[in-house]
Amino acid sequence: MKTPSSRPSYKSQTKVGSHSGSRDGDNPDKAYRRSASDFANIRLKAMDDDSGLIVLGKQFEEAITKIAALYDPALPSHLERIESMLADLAPIEQAIMATPARTLAGLGVKARHAAYVVSEHWDAPIDQIDWDARAVRSLIEAVCDVASRPFSFESNSKEEK
Repeated sequence: MKTPSSRPSYKSQTKVGSHSGSRDGDNPDKAYRRSASDFANIRLKAMDDDSGLIVLGKQFEEAITKIAALYDPALPSHLERIESMLADLAPIEQAIMATPARTLAGLGVKARHAAYVVSEHWDAPIDQIDWDARAVRSLIEAVCDVASRPFSFESNSKEEK
């Protein structure tokens, strides 16, 4: 006995022909078939390389290293130079965010960027930050670890002391 929620058999989903006047959104069977073919396209795209994203990641790492090196409260102009470098960093960050990751290495670049954006999540030991920050920090650290994309913040040393 079929329940109202059971799907029709696979054969009925693959009928050739169309209902006149119907749109794909009106027919769940057509939407189901379309998503199956989209899945194959997604798998093919996932095999693409992330060379562009990896180059952006290297540019990003170099820029934030230079920015960190500029920090010197003894020099009156250090903030102006940092602000200038941050302005140069903005297009790199936008490109990282706009570029989809297709490999684990690309995902690592995006996770490292996310860690930079929410770096305040590393200002205290993990058991002393709120639940949302723990979730984000834990996810970023796991992705960076799996992607072999280490990162460090000076504030990390607070946990080691």
